[in-house]
Amino acid sequence: MGLLLSTLACNGQAKPKVVKTTTATEKIEVLYFHFTARCVTCNIVEAEAKKNVEALYPDLVKAGTISFKSLDIEDKTTGPLAKKHKVYGQSLLIVKGSKKEDITNDGFLYARSNPEKFKKKIKETIDEFLN
Repeated sequence: MGLLLSTLACNGQAKPKVVKTTTATEKIEVLYFHFTARCVTCNIVEAEAKKNVEALYPDLVKAGTISFKSLDIEDKTTGPLAKKHKVYGQSLLIVKGSKKEDITNDGFLYARSNPEKFKKKIKETIDEFLN
């Protein structure tokens, strides 16, 4: 009997996660805004963020629930999105609907010197958005 109850509890917990990820408004975007001319650290922040998002959430990326976008602020097509998020310089944002977390400082502090700490910050932030 205990096994049956455990199984039901596990199935009950798994169902909300599936429902959450199928709603268009529930999409999570990882947005890296940068200038056209970039330094080594800027490129590493982008590469590490993209790699981590894809490695940590491969199924959600494939399903389109989580996306990573690198956006050149100097490109005219990026202007409206940068303005919407009040971005005027290099910025690494995790966005879900009206909720936004700026992890730019973590990116520039750790992408190069402590990539595991940077990966952990990305995971913690996205996991908060998924719950």
